[in-house]
Amino acid sequence: MTQEAIQEIIRKQRNYFYTSATLNIDFRITALKKLQTSIQSHQEQINAALKSDLGKSSFESYMCESGLVLSEITYMLKHIRSFSKEKTVHTPLAQFHSRSYMKPSPYGVTLIMSPWNYPFLLTFDPLVDAIAAGNTAVLKPSAYSPATSNIICEIVRECFPEEYVAVVMGGRQENSCLLQEHFDYVFFTGSQAVGKEVMRHASEHLTPVTLELGGKSPCIVDKSANIKLAAKRIVFGKYLNCGQTCVAPDYIYCHSEVKDELLKQIQKQIRKQFGKSPLDNKNYGKIINEKHFNRIQNLIDPAKVICGGNACPETLQIEPTVMDQVTFEDAVMQEEIFGPVMPVLTFDSIEEVIRKVNSMAHPLALYIFAQNKAICEKVTSECGFGGGCINDVIIHLATSEMPFGGFGESGMGSYHGQKGFETFSHYKSIVNKKTWIDLPMRYQPYRRIYDKLIHIFLK
Repeated sequence: MTQEAIQEIIRKQRNYFYTSATLNIDFRITALKKLQTSIQSHQEQINAALKSDLGKSSFESYMCESGLVLSEITYMLKHIRSFSKEKTVHTPLAQFHSRSYMKPSPYGVTLIMSPWNYPFLLTFDPLVDAIAAGNTAVLKPSAYSPATSNIICEIVRECFPEEYVAVVMGGRQENSCLLQEHFDYVFFTGSQAVGKEVMRHASEHLTPVTLELGGKSPCIVDKSANIKLAAKRIVFGKYLNCGQTCVAPDYIYCHSEVKDELLKQIQKQIRKQFGKSPLDNKNYGKIINEKHFNRIQNLIDPAKVICGGNACPETLQIEPTVMDQVTFEDAVMQEEIFGPVMPVLTFDSIEEVIRKVNSMAHPLALYIFAQNKAICEKVTSECGFGGGCINDVIIHLATSEMPFGGFGESGMGSYHGQKGFETFSHYKSIVNKKTWIDLPMRYQPYRRIYDKLIHIFLK
């Protein structure tokens, strides 16, 4: 798409937004219901697209993508009227007699840029929040997941006119064109490198941004943990979508006393969940493209592999792989893995863990497996991270009741549920001053008689 075509979409959306059509709550509810119905009716095509792009089974596609979008829509339909109400706040005595309130208002024309790893979920989830808050939206899905991008485009065109919600297809050229334009809000999910470019371009227009990035999310296993259950849950979360999950446990940081037992249980769980030959498992997905396949392969040190390690270049599949005797200097620990490779490192004290985690870039997620409540409290209080779980992985993002987002290098801002509505809203602070009384003390000439009064009011 050309720069001129993109500019025309933005112009049309801005003009449409200023008609105030999207300010009507019933209008927003109707839009969300249209989207809900369309997703439900296109479920087979959605599953087929995700199978084509990422090898996802229909069960995983619904559990981790379209089902979560439908859940977010249901939540918004239930709460949108209360979220949209003005919120009265306390008025100080000095402003007698007034009403003070915050009025949620949409930003206007928003840009939502989504990644390839959960292409359906991470396009439509923020769109639901943007629509609920009353914005128009331009969607830019990833070029790396073309089948899913096509079904996204079909659903959007079926539900919305282009002046309300539009999809821009294409790759880097289109991304560059979009980032040169003036949007009222930018919501980006992807890598840290691209996130920096998004923020740099947005700063040219002083446009607020939400950046959902990634990082090396640690999975800490204390000696007090239920090792068998920890292994089961870690294997599920690490190898879901072949490890191509921004909140997947990137590496295991395990107490040295329980490492051998944990590795034994992890290998058992890999066989149990994926079979003896995971590459033959029709429900086991694939790496998105050859570039990422080769990158992940280069992170694997064959001398340290204790499980898996085999790959099929023709199908872009890599077995669930575990590496032992890993150090923080190894290649696999120098970048976010974003693949089915799990390095295991050890520690001897929880203070050591906290120091190390805090010395690294803040991760998007942190997981701690421990039965010792004091250790869980210490780690979750003293480590910096976006969000996480105690005695589980990944599930903290699967609820509309809690915000999801990064911290530091793993991003800024958050969304889901009420927080998603707030992210796409500007809250106008308004004082409605009554006219039947007008306190004279603020006006010049200032009088000594009001000196005590002003000190009473303002303290």
